Amino acid sequence: MYKSLVVVDKLDDLPEMDENIIDFAQYLADYPKAGEPKTRVINLCNTSLYLSEGYYCSLLAEARQHKVLPSVNCINDLTPFNRPDSMEKAGLTLATSFLAKQVDKTEVELLVFFGWSENESFKKLAKHVFERYPAPILRLRIKPSDNSISVLVSIVGCNELDGKSWPLFTQRLKDYTQSTWRNHYNKKKFRWDMAILVNEQEKTPPSDHKALKNFIKAAEQVGIHAELINAKQAANISHYDALFIRETTAIDHHTYRLARKAEQDGLVVMDDAQSILRCCNKVFLHDAFSYNKVPAPKSSFVSNADDKTCEKLAAEFGYPIVLKLPESSFSMGVFKVENLAELKLKLTEMLTKSALVLVQEYIYTDFDWRIGVLNGRAIYACRYFMARNHWQIYNHGSKAHFSGDFETLPTFEVPKPVLDAAVKASAIVGKGLYGVDIKQVNNQVYVIEVNDNPSLEAKVEDLYLGKELYMIIMQEFANRLEARGR
Repeated sequence: MYKSLVVVDKLDDLPEMDENIIDFAQYLADYPKAGEPKTRVINLCNTSLYLSEGYYCSLLAEARQHKVLPSVNCINDLTPFNRPDSMEKAGLTLATSFLAKQVDKTEVELLVFFGWSENESFKKLAKHVFERYPAPILRLRIKPSDNSISVLVSIVGCNELDGKSWPLFTQRLKDYTQSTWRNHYNKKKFRWDMAILVNEQEKTPPSDHKALKNFIKAAEQVGIHAELINAKQAANISHYDALFIRETTAIDHHTYRLARKAEQDGLVVMDDAQSILRCCNKVFLHDAFSYNKVPAPKSSFVSNADDKTCEKLAAEFGYPIVLKLPESSFSMGVFKVENLAELKLKLTEMLTKSALVLVQEYIYTDFDWRIGVLNGRAIYACRYFMARNHWQIYNHGSKAHFSGDFETLPTFEVPKPVLDAAVKASAIVGKGLYGVDIKQVNNQVYVIEVNDNPSLEAKVEDLYLGKELYMIIMQEFANRLEARGR
């Protein structure tokens, strides 16, 4: 993730902006800073003069390994002091195919803010020119003649904007500082672009930093340029070809809404919105397990906590009884009750949060199987052992022993009934990437749940396959992108 700096020539006489901006003098004096995060600079200084403050702002940014817009190369391409004839010739090649129907005999001038134009007729052209000349503000002069159309492209400093243009520009600046910067030259090297959604503040993220780096490297091997984004940067999700969600999902949550939007925009999404919807609700899963004869613990759903219901549950399940909120993850919202009083009290409390509560028989095991399934095929296997002195893998009440140990195995060492149950259970959900939790008692297996967006951490789930695990997943993305046909 990058920290953004907006640099201007002077702070005086600028209309007020919401963004945190600094002037060139401060950028020169205060940066680089020791231990600073990755930094990107939006250079709004005047760059029209060679060796001006604007020119040096981009030059110093590159020297300081800050990601900068515009780059020195872009400034040199578009400033008259370099090659006065180069702009129009380059623009002509870019523009002609976009302009046949938009331009008559009249010359048109428009401003482009971060690849966006207020003029609907030229939005495609604006985006295309910005990809060739990425600069915050560009002026396009579209000049028709008898036999051709040319476009003169030049960089504009923010000091040249009038009062009417400022609100438009500041809104685009705000949008852009919250977006992910994409290296347009990667299109020459990579066929597709992927956004990997993460949440830096998440306590138990599905993938750690090392695993995310492995995913990015594996993506490169199959022709995909992958980059990390967070929820605030997802407004431009339609600019990507694929979305890989590596943040814990929920239905009433931005992960589900983003998956839906990405699918509607034609992206390949993993995991898709339907998988999130089905996996996140245990009511759906266990009803589907029953209907499709997937081996699972004895289960029931209740909607009240009256005496008759509680006595019936005690007689049917015996103690202890496991109670689960339909939407829960990482062992949260899951409780074990030992007697009638606990059952009534906990059930009453849970029904204030959900109209239904899942009731299950308690099955003791030293570990749970976790089988990773991708597109109907088991690709990895782990044993997750219970947290110390606890009946679950995760103990949210303990800081010292939050989770139990693990053991990673090749899938060919997993008992066949476990693999078969995992594949059968995941088929109910879809063809995405799932982690299927299974208990095994002698030769009997019980599917506990199917998780979308399963944990994939370095030196845990990848301990047997290593980097091949990441390659398998990214190759599936590549296969789906190829099948999509664009």
